[in-house]
Amino acid sequence: MDVNQALTDAENSLRDFIASVLSRKLGSDWIEKCGVSSDRVAKWKERKATEAARQVAGVVDERLIYYADFYDLPTILQKNWNGEFAEAFGEWRTMDVYLGELGKIRDPDAHRRGLLQHQEQLAFGIAGTIRTLIVRHRSRMETADDCFPRIESAHDNYGNVWSAGPSAGMGVHTSTNLRLGDALQLFVTARDPEDLALTYGIMRGFGTSITWQQSSEFEFTIEERDIGTHFSVTLFIKSSRSYHAQGNYDDAIKFWYTVLPPKRP
Repeated sequence: MDVNQALTDAENSLRDFIASVLSRKLGSDWIEKCGVSSDRVAKWKERKATEAARQVAGVVDERLIYYADFYDLPTILQKNWNGEFAEAFGEWRTMDVYLGELGKIRDPDAHRRGLLQHQEQLAFGIAGTIRTLIVRHRSRMETADDCFPRIESAHDNYGNVWSAGPSAGMGVHTSTNLRLGDALQLFVTARDPEDLALTYGIMRGFGTSITWQQSSEFEFTIEERDIGTHFSVTLFIKSSRSYHAQGNYDDAIKFWYTVLPPKRP
């Protein structure tokens, strides 16, 4: 993984965690209550609208937090620190330093100059620490055990997104209709609390066997065998340990689709 991907994964995990915590604490309109100014929220909405207009297929991320600037995230965290954020991350001063350093490394001028080796190592270290703290917190909340890896989020190439959280459920019943020959891509973000390498798996339809690979990205073409109103794709992760949370895997989520038959001539 390169440093840019590490930064992106950490930032997205943080966005998802913020949304999960504050939606439970403040309600569905948490964006308006999270502590940022109305001008900032208006800017996020403007960016989302611009992205929707730019995307020819109209597939955009519906989560408004994903259109916030990185420097908006520390503001939200600090305004809402007492409670679950403090339980997950510890002292605000430490988290403030972490985010400040990541902000410097994310700066476009720094990337144009090229990051020095110690800067890359710092980025990997901080990004990994933030994601691990989130996973450990969720593990404690869900199972009272912080030794199993968790899927943080997953999405497909049609704009369907699953993000971890107490009310997230085991998957996404999409409203996407697919046809023969359509390409389906799925992407998984996951982390082990002890930073062990993960293996990623996929089970297509009503199959019973899992196909495992090292990459967290999957792609295949819809075939005749997939036709139906409840075509599912299940995504799995597992660590390199000899034991797992769920038999032969540690975590899994599922996407459901409708696959339509060929159009009549």
